[in-house]
Amino acid sequence: MYALGDAEPEIHPTAYVHPDAVVIGNVTLGAESTVWPTAVLRGDDGRIEVGARTSIQDGSIIHTTLREPTIIGDEVTVGHNVHIEASTIGNRALISSGSVVLNGSRIGEGAVVAAGAVVSPRAEIPAYRMALGIPARVRDGYEVPAENWRAPVESYVDRGRRFREQLRELDRR
Repeated sequence: MYALGDAEPEIHPTAYVHPDAVVIGNVTLGAESTVWPTAVLRGDDGRIEVGARTSIQDGSIIHTTLREPTIIGDEVTVGHNVHIEASTIGNRALISSGSVVLNGSRIGEGAVVAAGAVVSPRAEIPAYRMALGIPARVRDGYEVPAENWRAPVESYVDRGRRFREQLRELDRR
């Protein structure tokens, strides 16, 4: 974790940040949130807020701009190798592996951005709907069940506790 000038990350005591993740500047992490290896949260141009019980998985990049913050709600799952730039992600959303969410986009509560999808700047994905493709489009027949979020969130909250308690670096000399 790094300060940038006067901007220091604010990490809740129950959050878990893996030693190989990078958190810089104006970043807030909520209770029981997790940030996994090689994820980068760079709050240099503006603020990044990550809510409670949210996971930012391996290789993901979270950034912001001077004009727009990045706000990620509570109980959100951000999959592996995701890029989120200056966008708002609603509570209990799933941003699937390899997807991109660009400037000014709004992802509704419980919505899913499918793996590999690219959400165009200023796009809006409604609550409990799924966006697929490049560019990402909401398609009829892809409604998301209200409890879709529960299993991945619980899994990563439990995993964060386990890693806080059990992870240890090995001396390979």
